[in-house]
Parts: sequence; C-alpha cells; structure tokens
Amino acid sequence: MGEKSGPNPTDRAKSGVKRSLLTEAAGIPVGLEVAGANRPDMKLVADTLANVPQEIEDKRLAHLAAGEAEQGLCLDAGYDYDEVREIVWEFGYTAHIRSRGEEKKAQEAGKKARRWVVERSHSWLNRYRRLLVRWDKKAVNYLALLHFACALITWNRALFG
Repeated sequence: MGEKSGPNPTDRAKSGVKRSLLTEAAGIPVGLEVAGANRPDMKLVADTLANVPQEIEDKRLAHLAAGEAEQGLCLDAGYDYDEVREIVWEFGYTAHIRSRGEEKKAQEAGKKARRWVVERSHSWLNRYRRLLVRWDKKAVNYLALLHFACALITWNRALFG
C-alpha cells in the first residue's frame, strides 16, 4: 500500500490507512492527518491540530485574544488520556472528552452527539470512490486527493448550505 499505511487491527491485518479529521461545528473540514491503520487515535491529535491552515488559526487566536468564548474541541472516548488533554490545551482549545460509556448515559432524547458531525464529514469524504479505498502508494498523493475532496466539500457547503 505504501507510505503511512499499516496493518489494520480489526481486518485480518490488511494494510490500511487512518484519517484523522478536525471539523468546525457544521462539519467543514479544517485539519487533516493520515497515518497507518494501526496507529492509535490519540497519537494523531498533535499532527491534526498542527495541520490547521494558518489563516484559520490566526482568526481563532484573534477571537481568543479579543476575550470571546474559548474554543471547544469535542472528542470521543478514544482520546480519553491526560496526554491528549495537555496537547489540546497547548493548542488553545478546551477539551470536551466523553469517557467510555458516558455518552450513552448522558445523551438526551432527540439530540445527536456532537462528534457525529465528524462522522458525517468522513461519510462525505467516502463519497469520493478514489478515497474510499487507497490505491496511491505515496502518502503525498493520497493526502493531496484528501485535501482536494475537503475543498470540494467546503465549496458545496458554501453554495448549498
């Protein structure tokens, strides 16, 4: 499969890729990182946050400096580690991490979990057949296609809401 791929622990050790995606509240992709399927989610947090475009990061930091509300970062139970909380704090976010089993208990009737926004964005990326199964050996080529798909998603959301 090539660079940044690894044995998938849930699929008979076939080579696979993991996409770590950071979105804003409406599901628009903001940060993206690619690694092997065997890499734990928590190890990708710093790289994903570091891949946010500088313009977006500057605007976010300007809002923080102006005294507006802190920026929250919603994560699921796969990120429930002190190391992740420290990384998130270093990047200037407030971590909202649900511990294992807490989400099902705390969910209110008729309201979806906030992290489902990211799952929907992954689904939008999977609409592009070329990205669903990784055929590219070079990670840069695959990452370029992912960025192009993210740009198309952003464009479509801007036009059609």
